[in-house]
Amino acid sequence: MRLFVSLCGKLLGGLLLTVVTNAYAEERQVCLDWLKIVAFAGHQTDYSGVFVYQYDDRVETSRITHLAEADSEYEKIESLDGPKREIVRHHGKVWSYNNHKMVQLDSHQGRGSFPSLLPEQLSALSENYRARQAGQERVAGYDAQVILFQPKDNMRYTHKIWVHTNSGLLLKAAVLGDKNQLVEQYAFTHLQIGGKIDRSWVQQTTTSNSGDEKLLSGHPQDASSGVRGSDLPGPAEAAKHGSNTNSGWVADALPSGFKKTMEIERPMHGKHAPVTQIVFSDGLSAISIFVEPNDRDEDDVEGLSSRGAVNMYHKVSDQHLITVVGEVPPRTVMQVFDSVRFKGK
Repeated sequence: MRLFVSLCGKLLGGLLLTVVTNAYAEERQVCLDWLKIVAFAGHQTDYSGVFVYQYDDRVETSRITHLAEADSEYEKIESLDGPKREIVRHHGKVWSYNNHKMVQLDSHQGRGSFPSLLPEQLSALSENYRARQAGQERVAGYDAQVILFQPKDNMRYTHKIWVHTNSGLLLKAAVLGDKNQLVEQYAFTHLQIGGKIDRSWVQQTTTSNSGDEKLLSGHPQDASSGVRGSDLPGPAEAAKHGSNTNSGWVADALPSGFKKTMEIERPMHGKHAPVTQIVFSDGLSAISIFVEPNDRDEDDVEGLSSRGAVNMYHKVSDQHLITVVGEVPPRTVMQVFDSVRFKGK
């Protein structure tokens, strides 16, 4: 009898574990499917609205208009507070509108600008984050599915997103610290999806592109002085302005799950020699290591700095200026920096 009870208990325990495991796998797949929908909607949906970006007790407000054509897409972002600024994106290129003139810039699109925030490796997410649906809420008057991505360690942030249940457009995105405190957040306060949206500025964009001045890529230090986390150059974008290389530089203490996605030499504004950039990703967050000869520039201030979810450590080591910047907590940036060394080509 006791043997029978014991066998029944083990069988029941095994069945329960199987049910829980299958339920979690199904939940995880649903969350990943939502991300795929977000990726599509951010590029294929016409919308216009106002969103706020919150970080470090500061708030910035912008107006965004996005139009999808048969073979292209157009996006315009206008700052509504602080210095007047207008950015237009078209065919992977970026223009800044100042003094009635469009000036072409190198794109710094990283994961993409809100609401097109998008992980580069969806398949790697399940290895590093626990994904679950966290109910439904309303954002800017629209019903949204809330999805939470919690890291499996304390070396990365928690990510929370709100997705429009009908169109799949990302309505809100928050980055949370290990005590659930808000690190940064994007959220629409007013939004129109579809319908009649002003397209007059599209013609101005297409006719103003010829003869525009091309600027070099910005320095990584810009990541903590006026560049948002979503503006960090990602592998696909940065590779356009550099060449593949095997620099011999390595980082021995990357958090588990971060894999190298790119290693290039690229020009940077104000630098006499190309800068080596190595990019690592865990599927949702990225870490970049920049290595360059020390030019003894007085503007290269050493130390840790941050802007929202982006943290950067910048220091001279053995005649090289090394910068580690990423959308990860400060302790992670410091750990990676301390492990950077030249292994040899």
